[in-house]
Amino acid sequence: MITIPYITALTTYFSYGLLFAFGQLRDFFRNLVDWWKDNNLQGYAPICLGLEDFYIRRLYLRIQDCFGRPISSPPDAWFDAVERVSSDNNKTLKRTKNVRRCLNLGSYNYLGFAAADEYCTPLVTQSLKKYFASTCSSRVDGGTTALHAELEEVVANFVGKPAALVTGMGYVTNSAILPVLIGKGGLIVSDSLNHNSIVNGARGSGATITVFRHNMPSHLEEVLRERIADGQPRTHRPWKKILVVVEGIYSMEGEICKLPEIVAICKKYKAYVYLDEAHSIGAIGKTGRGVCELLGVDTADVDIMMGTFTKSFGSCGGYIAGSKEIIQYLKYNCPAHLYATSISPPAAQQIISSIKVILGEDGSSRGALKLAQIRENSNYCRSELQKMGFEVLGENDSPIMPIMIYNPAKIPAFSRECLKRNVAVVVVGFPATPLLLGRARICISAAHSREDIVKALEVISEVGDLVGIKYFPAEPKKPQLEEGRVKTE
Repeated sequence: MITIPYITALTTYFSYGLLFAFGQLRDFFRNLVDWWKDNNLQGYAPICLGLEDFYIRRLYLRIQDCFGRPISSPPDAWFDAVERVSSDNNKTLKRTKNVRRCLNLGSYNYLGFAAADEYCTPLVTQSLKKYFASTCSSRVDGGTTALHAELEEVVANFVGKPAALVTGMGYVTNSAILPVLIGKGGLIVSDSLNHNSIVNGARGSGATITVFRHNMPSHLEEVLRERIADGQPRTHRPWKKILVVVEGIYSMEGEICKLPEIVAICKKYKAYVYLDEAHSIGAIGKTGRGVCELLGVDTADVDIMMGTFTKSFGSCGGYIAGSKEIIQYLKYNCPAHLYATSISPPAAQQIISSIKVILGEDGSSRGALKLAQIRENSNYCRSELQKMGFEVLGENDSPIMPIMIYNPAKIPAFSRECLKRNVAVVVVGFPATPLLLGRARICISAAHSREDIVKALEVISEVGDLVGIKYFPAEPKKPQLEEGRVKTE
């Protein structure tokens, strides 16, 4: 639970209020000027109108240089960020020929597979020569290669399920498959901070949707008990099915799901469990098998396991794993399988190869070393940030570290000052987060060395002092023994 300091909350509200007031004032005068001009719409209503358009014009465009920064190298521990300039107060940004070598703290490259790899890259190159870049077809037409069949078998074995189905896009995996699994007369009980892909998939299903407080099993049980007692709206008939949807690691909070308690509650009330492991599969657990392995949950107790390949595996696409009956049903009914172009063969080979490295099937111990490295990097970085006085969300073993910023003016300031010091970070604000909860989201990789982490901490600490986002007193450094004497830094 986030406790916002009173003064911080007050100044944040004041800042947004000031931006809104001045934006409305400028729009008022602009409308007066436009009233005297000819209307070029010729009877058409404006396409861009309303608060969404107002927010983009008056708030987002002012800081859009902090987002969508193009890069010109692989998203490794360090990458080349292309510099951009604007001559119209950030309304448009033009790329230059200059690049800045930056420490990468924004990519989901958890295990370092997004760059050249001694085992994966040669195999991917061979698959590109054999199958080329795209199948140019959906899976049910001419889009299934031997790699796709092998990939589904490898994924099913890796996550501990009888069968799996892969799709070409992670976002679509949730938004297209949830409406196939449940429909009118069903109940979806969703964590209040679930990803937008889950939200859109639930809305498209036609099922009744209710939420429970984030990562709070006791409230989940309360919601389930009340909803089962009430039944369907108006008719009060029993629900056709109940689906509880949670994430392994929540991407904006860095928190690990309380899966054992949630599974126990779902068993008690005969509800199905749908687990989104987009950020946890490959990144946590002794052998990288995700939150079930980390928390000791039998995968047989999780009915639907979803995940993506864009994070730990250095590729693209997503998967659904479950019983053979569920996967066969999805293959006959899921639009992401029936109509969408199948995952690129080189991307499929990248996933297969990276999983083999994680499991040690490449003949080396690099996979185990990568898993140990990301745990060490994540836990070290988190503890050091907290010692500096930052408010850091999440928990140990999670490679996602949100640093709370709150104030809207400090969001771009933090991003720009870090970039000046050759550290690239991702900042997030409303509407991706609640209005008061703007933050910077640090993502740690196994590709980062200890020197990289120390460099990042030095820059973040310096910028944190400059911007004023250290909301807790820093811990004093412990005395260090050096050449037989006590040294205090």
